[in-house]
Amino acid sequence: MNVVYLFHHDDKTTVPFYDYDPVLFQTLVRSKTGFWDYSRAQYIILRNDLDGDTLRRLFPGRPCVEFGRTSGTSVRVSGFFGRPWTLNASPALEGRPGASNLPDRCPGQETAGHNPPASSPAPALPNLPLISDTDCLIESLNLPEMFSPLWAEKLEAELHSRKYSFHTIRSYLYYNKNLCRRIQKRPEAVTAEDIRNYLAYLDKALDLSASSMNLAISSLKFFYKFVLKKDIAREQHRPRHDKKLPGVLAESEIKNLLNCEKNPKHRLLLMLAYSSGLRVSEVVALKKEHIDFQRKVILIHNGKGRRDRYTLLSNRAADFIMQYCSLHEIDEWLFPGISANCHLSVRSAQNIFIKALGKARINKPVSIHSLRHTFATHLLENGTDIRYIQELLGHTALRTTQRYTHIARRSIMKIRSPLDNLPTPD
Repeated sequence: MNVVYLFHHDDKTTVPFYDYDPVLFQTLVRSKTGFWDYSRAQYIILRNDLDGDTLRRLFPGRPCVEFGRTSGTSVRVSGFFGRPWTLNASPALEGRPGASNLPDRCPGQETAGHNPPASSPAPALPNLPLISDTDCLIESLNLPEMFSPLWAEKLEAELHSRKYSFHTIRSYLYYNKNLCRRIQKRPEAVTAEDIRNYLAYLDKALDLSASSMNLAISSLKFFYKFVLKKDIAREQHRPRHDKKLPGVLAESEIKNLLNCEKNPKHRLLLMLAYSSGLRVSEVVALKKEHIDFQRKVILIHNGKGRRDRYTLLSNRAADFIMQYCSLHEIDEWLFPGISANCHLSVRSAQNIFIKALGKARINKPVSIHSLRHTFATHLLENGTDIRYIQELLGHTALRTTQRYTHIARRSIMKIRSPLDNLPTPD
């Protein structure tokens, strides 16, 4: 028997969750009577006049304890043996709280000393339209938008005036809209505590990485400082970056990855991502005019940070490109998408890599971006100066490139394990 507690306020009723109850949670979400308050782990019903029929519909087969239903301090209990009781919070005669309002005997207790049998069947729960946890969480996010189109237009205009990229603008709009929708407040009413609780939710519930958390913080700080002119996120500290080493493939695994891919378009995409150290967004946006066969370089136009750079073009990749362009009559995009007017999407390139991993039977936790990490690591292991690698990758700071020194085995391979120095048993 799970008791439901309801706290009535002026115009709403809150249902706190002291433990996760999937059936109750799904029932409330599907009732669409309010919204889920993630910061306080409670469901808020946007009404205060819940009658008996409404309680039975929302909480079938569950006893309910209501606080603050009337103007006084009474507690109303319903669902026990089928009828409501009202207990006064003020002391009654003989020192017993609410003794005068308790029934003389429980309903169905016809004779003194007779209690209902312990094996009495509990009321059967109705056939609820259950949904999966994922769908349940998605439906719980179906809340009214509190970030008005006017604020979105002002934020977008301010970002465009500073020449922010399309992806940055999209991310800044997303996090600001998501904050207001989750806490059900307009931007003018958001406080520093709301921002702190929202960021805590991103970490605890969504387990975002430090870089994603920093993006969310930058989004909120920019809007409230430069658009709303209310710098409430000024004191928010940024999380420390995760010190995780990137996934890298061995040379034999790269060989198997390419040899197992029979589609020439897919093979060339993987070949360029590895041989030139390209980001997935860079490799799908390559045009035929970006390939310089004479100088054996590739122009990366408008890369990360709106910077152009050159990276190397391998001889094998150059020969493959010439044959590929001739065979498929490539004039513009090296990897055309559904139509000839657009290039292959990033998601499609990621799926190509995932399928290639399966063909090559590689079980490492890597992504298509790992081909870029592998490019840098293999160059470092082959003796290439780290500053040249930094330039080929397009890193602004050298410390970004220096993380590959923790992966490269050029110096580590010279170290002999102490186990190998022990004499082997006869």
